[in-house]
Amino acid sequence: MSSKKIVLTGDRPTGHLHLGHYVGSLKNRVLLQDKYDCFFMIADTQALSDNFDNPQKVVCNIEEVCKDYLAAGIDPCKCVIFVQSLIPELFELTIYYMNLISVARLERNPTVKSELQQKAFSNAITAGFLCYPVSQAADITAFKASLVPVGEDQLPLIEASNEIVRRFNRIYDSNVLVESQAILGKTQRLIGIDGKAKACKSLGNAIFLSDSSDVVEQKIRKMYTDPEHIKVSSPGKIEGNVVFSYLDAFFEDKEELESLKKKYRQGGLGDSVLKSLLNDTLQNLLNPIREKRESIDKSFVKDILSSGSKKAGEVAKETLREVRSAMGLNYGYV
Repeated sequence: MSSKKIVLTGDRPTGHLHLGHYVGSLKNRVLLQDKYDCFFMIADTQALSDNFDNPQKVVCNIEEVCKDYLAAGIDPCKCVIFVQSLIPELFELTIYYMNLISVARLERNPTVKSELQQKAFSNAITAGFLCYPVSQAADITAFKASLVPVGEDQLPLIEASNEIVRRFNRIYDSNVLVESQAILGKTQRLIGIDGKAKACKSLGNAIFLSDSSDVVEQKIRKMYTDPEHIKVSSPGKIEGNVVFSYLDAFFEDKEELESLKKKYRQGGLGDSVLKSLLNDTLQNLLNPIREKRESIDKSFVKDILSSGSKKAGEVAKETLREVRSAMGLNYGYV
């Protein structure tokens, strides 16, 4: 048995992954897989909670997300990549955990409240969506993950999971379930190329890891800068300037970047120069990712998801056995 700490994280397969995913999580996962026992989940069941009327959207993107993982440097020899819906033990755990948390507590969860507002569910909230924090608790505890990489907006979900863990262990006088700790990303959430919201698959305002070089260049040209910076000689604003936001995230020479910001504020630096610099920066980052992605064979992806889901299933099955034992559900009928 490995003595390493266990990490669980994942993505909803509702589209290809983009630069926001890369800088916010994928880049860090490549480092985590060398230090911890990592389980990377493609969360199709969770994605269906608000895409139940369009399951094909989810199904079609499972292999695409896996390709993005591999292209970004995630190594299936160092971690376990699996599909959430292929682990039935997660659903049984979810049902047990639903008895340990109230509807009112779920409705008060800040992350859920924020997402309900974004998705404009109004009074038509499905039970599946409202209970997804419980499902997430099942995902975390099934693998006894003590570390969960999340954004700051997801901290309430980790706390909800830990509440379920504490209540379970107290009621059933056990230490079966393990509390988890959030690993917060060091990079701020990447803004959309339109400057109006975070980079998001559904809003179409992101640069995807699978975008061609021409598409990337076109998206950079359309990026929001400072609308009042009409002449090169005019002083420009850095705040709210999407090009500078992306340079902050991806341009490595921070000293030079500070010099560019100073010159832009004073006047004498054109938007086209900055966009050209950003294009060079992103193309250098994305070219090897694109090339690797294009070389990945479909059958290879299927083998990874199949073997990874089997490994994940074995771990979840053992946790479920311990949970059922703690609850006294050892009937001996089968």
